[in-house]
Amino acid sequence: MKVLLIGNGGREHALAWKLASSPRVTALYAAPGNPGIAQMADLVPIGVLDFEKIEKFITQNKIELVVIGPEDPLAAGLADRITAMGVKVFGPSRLAAQLEADKWFAKELMRHQAVPTAEARAFVDADAAEEYVKTRGAVVVKAAGLAKGKGVSVCYRTADALLAIERIMRNKAFGDAGERVVIEEMLTGPECSVLAFVDRKNIYVMETAQDHKPIDDGDTGPMTGGMGAYSPTPAVSDVLLRQIERDILVPVLDGLSREGIEYKGILYAGLMMTAAGPRVLEFNCRFGDPETQPLMMRLKSDLLEVMLAVADGKLDQIELQWDPRPALCVVASSKGYPGSYPTGVPISGLDDADSIPDVKVFHSGTARRDNQIVTDGGRVLAVTALGDTIADAQKRAYQAMGKIHFDGMHFRKDIGWRAMK
Repeated sequence: MKVLLIGNGGREHALAWKLASSPRVTALYAAPGNPGIAQMADLVPIGVLDFEKIEKFITQNKIELVVIGPEDPLAAGLADRITAMGVKVFGPSRLAAQLEADKWFAKELMRHQAVPTAEARAFVDADAAEEYVKTRGAVVVKAAGLAKGKGVSVCYRTADALLAIERIMRNKAFGDAGERVVIEEMLTGPECSVLAFVDRKNIYVMETAQDHKPIDDGDTGPMTGGMGAYSPTPAVSDVLLRQIERDILVPVLDGLSREGIEYKGILYAGLMMTAAGPRVLEFNCRFGDPETQPLMMRLKSDLLEVMLAVADGKLDQIELQWDPRPALCVVASSKGYPGSYPTGVPISGLDDADSIPDVKVFHSGTARRDNQIVTDGGRVLAVTALGDTIADAQKRAYQAMGKIHFDGMHFRKDIGWRAMK
């Protein structure tokens, strides 16, 4: 089967690595891909939002399945256009992707479906938003649109909330994504990620994972797209996972169905495990990054078979097999991330790190220039390891990270700390 993967990040490298192991994949292409993905797929120099070129490539190369990695093309309706071509696609429609692309749409849907989440209000006027936070205590200020995981500000002081509103709404730090802000009550507790395959009518919940969003150790500093993750997380028991499926995933999908919206692909719930039970922080409509890396390390089943089952509405015929060993991923970022950062910085030690048993270095933001791998993004690499325990996986991941170097390289030293604690 000929497969086209859309995207160029660490998530896509992990998906490409897993898809390439399927005996049914006869040709694997990635648009635009990265140097890591180039090791197992043919790269196609087409941007993720260049829909006409993507469609032309699909036709000319007789692609049979398209896997859409990032959120931007999903929100812009790429899955709809590919479906209209009569080609199988893994990823939700534009209307379904509103669940991630419009946080207020998601909030209203959760409220209507009685899904547990933080109380919130939305504002399109900066003055009104500022007056509101002056009457509140600690709040979370979010850009309502897509902001690459960086549009969230956890504000313990009113002054911090005012700065967040100014940055998002007045300074347009996230462009159109910040035309509306959602201001939520602050929840407390450990976070976890629950991802599920969905084929319109069936849900298959994956193993759990836990992301680490803030840039620095101890969950301090600005929010990022994710600085590391591990799977599974002890924060979610099997009983709790069934509760999350029953009280969160099923009602949300039912609510979309009532609106005439069918959902196919990945449904990702970012949750806060509060004293009163799990509460939804956000929904994503694709694989998480960096949660995908440890999940793909642990997945023993054929990923292509699962994706085809989703596309064909046959998810009830699939039984996933997982490596019982935990996996842990540490992200190396460029100096300055999540703010501005340099690119083109040479990277060394990749082969040495990749040669360690049960370790895989996934490329997140790299490029090849003059036969040298260099940095080309904020999050550069995702070093992922399997281990007999979380501690063992952590030790192996940091051992591999120690062999890699580029000027300004930053990574957290405490990925997995909650599980260790």
